[in-house]
Amino acid sequence: MSRYNEYLKEIEERKAQGLHPKPIDDAELLSEVIEQIKDTGNEHREGSLNFFIYNTLPGTTSAAGVKAKFLKEIILGEATVAEISSEFAFEQLSHMKGGPSIEVLLDLALGADAKIAEEASKVLKTQVFLYEADMERLEVAFKEGNAIAKDILESYANAEFFTKLPEVDEEIKIVTFIAGTGDISTDLLSPGADAHSRSDRELHGQCIFEHNKEQQAALSALKEQHPDKRVMLIAEKGTMGVGSSRMSGVNNVALWTGIPGSPYVPFVNIAPIIAGTNGISPIFLTTVGVTGGIGIDLQNWVKKKDADGNTVLDAEGEPVLEQAYSVETGTVLTINTKTKKLYNGDQELIDISASLTPQKVEFIKAGGSYAVVFGKKLQSFAAKTLGVEAPVVFAPSKEISVDGQGLTAVEKIFNKNAVGTTPGVTLHSGSDVRVEVNIVGSQDTTGLMTSQELESMAATVISPIVDGAYQSGCHTASVWDKKAQANIPKLMKFMNDFGLITARDPKHVYHSMTDVIHKVLNDITVSDWDIIIGGDSHTRMSKGVAFGADSGTVALALATGEATMPIPESVKVTFKGEMKPYMDFRDVVHATQQQMLKQFGGDNVFQGRVIEVHIGTLTADQAFTFTDWTAEMKAKASICISEDETLVESLEIAKSRIQIMIEKGMDNEKGVLQGLIDKANKRIEEVKTGVKPPLTPDADAKYFAEVEVNLDEIDEPMIADPDVYNEDVSKRYTHDTIRPLSYYGGDRQVDLGFVGSCMVHKGDMKILAQMLKNIEELHGKVEFKAPLVVAPPTYNIVDELKAEGDWEVLQKYSGFEFDDDAPKGAARTKYENMLYLERPGCNLCMGNQEKAEPGDTVMATSTRLFQGRVVKDSSEKKGESLLSSTPVVVLSTILGRTPDLAEYQAAVKGINLTKFKPSSKLLTS
Repeated sequence: MSRYNEYLKEIEERKAQGLHPKPIDDAELLSEVIEQIKDTGNEHREGSLNFFIYNTLPGTTSAAGVKAKFLKEIILGEATVAEISSEFAFEQLSHMKGGPSIEVLLDLALGADAKIAEEASKVLKTQVFLYEADMERLEVAFKEGNAIAKDILESYANAEFFTKLPEVDEEIKIVTFIAGTGDISTDLLSPGADAHSRSDRELHGQCIFEHNKEQQAALSALKEQHPDKRVMLIAEKGTMGVGSSRMSGVNNVALWTGIPGSPYVPFVNIAPIIAGTNGISPIFLTTVGVTGGIGIDLQNWVKKKDADGNTVLDAEGEPVLEQAYSVETGTVLTINTKTKKLYNGDQELIDISASLTPQKVEFIKAGGSYAVVFGKKLQSFAAKTLGVEAPVVFAPSKEISVDGQGLTAVEKIFNKNAVGTTPGVTLHSGSDVRVEVNIVGSQDTTGLMTSQELESMAATVISPIVDGAYQSGCHTASVWDKKAQANIPKLMKFMNDFGLITARDPKHVYHSMTDVIHKVLNDITVSDWDIIIGGDSHTRMSKGVAFGADSGTVALALATGEATMPIPESVKVTFKGEMKPYMDFRDVVHATQQQMLKQFGGDNVFQGRVIEVHIGTLTADQAFTFTDWTAEMKAKASICISEDETLVESLEIAKSRIQIMIEKGMDNEKGVLQGLIDKANKRIEEVKTGVKPPLTPDADAKYFAEVEVNLDEIDEPMIADPDVYNEDVSKRYTHDTIRPLSYYGGDRQVDLGFVGSCMVHKGDMKILAQMLKNIEELHGKVEFKAPLVVAPPTYNIVDELKAEGDWEVLQKYSGFEFDDDAPKGAARTKYENMLYLERPGCNLCMGNQEKAEPGDTVMATSTRLFQGRVVKDSSEKKGESLLSSTPVVVLSTILGRTPDLAEYQAAVKGINLTKFKPSSKLLTS
């Protein structure tokens, strides 16, 4: 069967799903399409024309190369297609973004035919996705005296590709649509269980609102009622986009409410408008900017005040909210981009300047942040080549420098890695900064989208600026099903070819590694001054500063080695007191959030800021438990301030793990992993000799707030509760409800336990093994009254546990152990009351493959308690995921219920829990 006939068959199959033909990215298929276009009598000619013009993916897809070549033949008169004139061929090339299309345009612009060269140059002047090879061709031609090359460079130097774009509309009419009440997780917009379809944008669009067809129909009906307006999707009484950056979430919102990015590229919409009572999650807001969208902090519910100006509290001590203005579904509002205000008719509702900064307006005008990033680079190149000074076209980066004010840790890192700032100026928070990125991580459920983004921006190789980059296999580790088998090998080959270290080897040289991406990134980050960008919200390293990002920002970091963002404000966290001997460090993490909220009257001062945690004495593995949870604290990032000895120990551990990766055969031709070991050795020497001590803030640095955690107040295990039955819907599933173990009275039924995810380390596995031995010693046997699923985060941990004898203990009590030679082909839907030793990876925490049974009460060490993430509701009861320490989880599964404090203390007696003692040293400079 020909590729085209296979395509027609696929089209019929998609029709049954209510889908249009899938966009073409394959060269072989498009070549057949072109042959049918050339054959004027072919029965498939009309369909082939439509596919060629309107249904072929641009960028560096193999199909784009074939399309660009054929358009070139038409322009040169070597091929004739009645429906595609030379002018229309140029228009098609103008929408192909880069790669093969730029190569063709340069061929034509620098060719012998003067008329064609002139037309090609007009198109080239509108393009921004040029890479070094393209720029080099222009530079060589210019130096050889080519007038067209000079003309193009002058246009680039003046940034006409940007200045000649239409201005942003002064007024944008919108109609509101409340997507949910309370914090809205990106799972609502792009459910984890549908991760396999993210790269098929139309198919994935069907899963928005977790496949709620009634809600989808209501949105469609609203659009039909208001064809002249844009729909603004709202999180009422909550924050929009918590949980992850999830480019697929923004893509889905844009598909349903945005505008087409190009008439020739289907299902790629841009410019969504998204809002929340408490704004947009920071990493999700970055994703909105990628698409040229608008994210608004509505502040339409405010704390009620009494006559004396004090906040009114309800019976539970929570602030009472009152509505400042209504945004109920169907409300017609106006965004004014000049006054930067939101209006209802003539009534001004709120200032939205933060949503319409000069930089964000540029993203809107350009159709997304990529075009601006590449445009700035192109302008600088052209001006340098011409020997002129580039005119100021783009909004100048905001540079805030306060004389006499010291620097926080994040301010120091940004100043060190900044690019293009005014020489000699020290920058403080609020400054907009381009920074070089040291480490980049891509995970496997967003990786296919990242590869698409790289193709769309015509990138073919990783930037030499990047020290190391890793493509994980952890989010699809649990089940090697047909979806994973179709997607993951293709992803690994693309990323391996691009220059990343890959978890699964497309060349079959080394054993697959499904280690949790954050753990690997934490190991390959070998400097406390590094900047890390990762395609997951839990990209929160305990060395350097790390930012979770959407698949597009990850692609941009891989392609350019840079990222652009404001320097965030910081909140300083210090500790006093002493941990109780029966407490685990996980309890300190939860207590930090609880005490912070209490200190600031329920206001989350962490949200959108960097948490600078003066943790001092904990190595990177253990400290990661804190930094990892800062995603749930809604922080933008976190930084660990360490003592000299602690940092050196952490780097030595990282070196040993990188060496294991090298010995497995995972290094590439450029020796990236060996380069990281060399960098670690250099940093260790700097610390030991005092040439460059560990990163610390200045003593006179300015913080948005300071939080002191009193360890003496933590006298029982702490549990993050989704509070699923709270009468105020907005207070469910927030991660802010932290309760002591005694709240549950020792009788809350637990249906399943989970020890795993990025929140645990080797010590947690040893705690589990010791508890099982203790229980057997006390009772003569170990009997589970609820299933216990255990997924070590890395293979290194498994290997070390085997060497130390602990894995043998776990095997003794397990009823299932993963087998890499025969991985599961289907997700488990039922659990028995026993211990499951699962493959290293995300497992239940991700929720895209394995889940608990609907309606279960789950006690887990993981990070997510969002509705439907780990466990769905059943018709009888709501599913809930309670988050706690490893010993609480283990004991809950043994008992089939939450333990009381006495039972807990007895169970952990003599066990080496993760201890923390605040540093006695002054961790400032």
